[in-house]
Amino acid sequence: MQLIDTHAHLFWDKFDADLDQVIERAKKNGINRIYNPNVDSSTIDKLLQITEKYPDIIFPTMGLHPSSVKEDFEKELELVENQLNNGKFYGVGEIGIDLYWDENKKFINQQIEAFTFQIRLAKKLKLPIIIHARKSFNEIFNVIDKENDDQLFGIFHCFSGNIGQAEKILEYGGFKLGIGGVVTYKTSKLPKVLKKIDLNHLVLETDSPFLTPEPFRGHRNESAYIKDIAIKIAEIKDISLYDVAEITTKNALEIFS
Repeated sequence: MQLIDTHAHLFWDKFDADLDQVIERAKKNGINRIYNPNVDSSTIDKLLQITEKYPDIIFPTMGLHPSSVKEDFEKELELVENQLNNGKFYGVGEIGIDLYWDENKKFINQQIEAFTFQIRLAKKLKLPIIIHARKSFNEIFNVIDKENDDQLFGIFHCFSGNIGQAEKILEYGGFKLGIGGVVTYKTSKLPKVLKKIDLNHLVLETDSPFLTPEPFRGHRNESAYIKDIAIKIAEIKDISLYDVAEITTKNALEIFS
């Protein structure tokens, strides 16, 4: 059985002391690919270092996270574009719009500009985008409505929206829904949504070190816990774990081909 973690941040300092063990635990649980989206200029060097150290399992993507869009966002975008033009990356991300924090709301116009720029860059380079949408589905949809075409594809990272939002995303034609630890939470409404969504539209992710699934909630998240997310989806869909692994792995490879 093979699984893919389509979204983790193993370059975070929370993994500095035991990254070797984290990678080994992932492999023992059937995870053979871990995609690592960049955040901003402060994380590029570390991302490239761990990619070089673990080239068989870590696959990097490059982008500017919406929470890092500040006054200097144009300089940050120049770095992103330079990296994408001169390095080997498997997607453009993590990009999008975040209106959860009051500080981020001050930069909504800059976030929209940065998001649009990176979408167009991804289409030019024929790469998928990894979308961060936190308290911002309407704003995200407004941008994609203008930019969507047969060259745009990717993943709505950490999807936790309602069925209407899921259906709108899937109507665009090129996107999968990234499902992580939230689906295992007792208060989550996501299981009801996923019962109505075909498994062919889903990929698995951890967002490590964040959003740890049950039964490990309260501790650092890591890629090995993808299996627990897959188990929960198998329960929701009333199918085998092996079917979940096979189909979500196929879906991930389709996006990152």
